Amino acid sequence: MIKKCMWFIIAIAISFLPGIFGVFFTPHGNSNIWYNGLIKSGLTPPGWVFSIAWTILYILLGIALYLVIRHKTRANSDKIRAYILFAAQLILNGLWSYMFFGAHLPSFALVNLLLLFVVSVWMARVFNTIDRRAAYLVIPYILWMMFAFYMNAYIVLMN
Repeated sequence: MIKKCMWFIIAIAISFLPGIFGVFFTPHGNSNIWYNGLIKSGLTPPGWVFSIAWTILYILLGIALYLVIRHKTRANSDKIRAYILFAAQLILNGLWSYMFFGAHLPSFALVNLLLLFVVSVWMARVFNTIDRRAAYLVIPYILWMMFAFYMNAYIVLMN
């Protein structure tokens, strides 16, 4: 029981790594003149919505990772592929925050987001071969990536 609990905590903590990294670049309130000066879509939610959405998404990703970790499967190559894809989406997720907010490169961030979307869909497919529930838990993340792509593309096109 303790071992399961530890793996759960580790999986959740790992899923929050991009958010922890991104907080160093993400604007808070009126603190980012560059971001506040951008023309944004009317569908862009207020800043506090992002905090709630990302907290939920990171928890869902952590639970999905936990389900993959705990699943007893003979196909070890599937689990290795799942871990590699999970790590890749973590890195791409963190890079987006740096590219967009840190380096002020929304065009590069948009390309990064497209890669993140592709990797996340691929990850969900691999998760599905291990534990269908894990794949379902990735769907809100993929949907959020689509919305984020729209918001990022709007900024690229309008600024």
